Amino acid sequence: MSDMPPPRFYHFAAAVAAGGLITLMVQFNGILAIYGSLLFASWIPHLTGTCAALIMLAVLRPRRAAMARPPIWTYLGGVSGAFTVMLTSFTVNTALALSGTIALGLVGQMIFSLFADMRGLFGLPKRLPGRQEYKSLALIIAGSMILIFFGRGA
Repeated sequence: MSDMPPPRFYHFAAAVAAGGLITLMVQFNGILAIYGSLLFASWIPHLTGTCAALIMLAVLRPRRAAMARPPIWTYLGGVSGAFTVMLTSFTVNTALALSGTIALGLVGQMIFSLFADMRGLFGLPKRLPGRQEYKSLALIIAGSMILIFFGRGA
């Protein structure tokens, strides 16, 4: 991975935009959970996401990057997505609210990604986290706790 070029501005912009879209998704799914159930709040977004993806495939007609088949476990992303939607739909409707749910979701992502790097999970190269990663994790956890326990809603 060291032969990759450094990220460009639009990479950062795309990542920030994805974070904003995730926040919208969590809020919308939380509202769906109020009117239905956690399963309803997971099923509807996955159905509409499938429809949107099929439309984009039909319109854009992208080429496959490689002819080889990906590992079978890569098809399980939808399962983790379904649980993510159900869990966030539940927590966004609690005292954590939207900002606490997103903040703690970031903590969970960071912890699991560090673990995945350490173990070389899912085809990742094994990489031990350095002090900077642990410092970053501590700051994210501290910021999350401040947001949740000392924020305006507390």
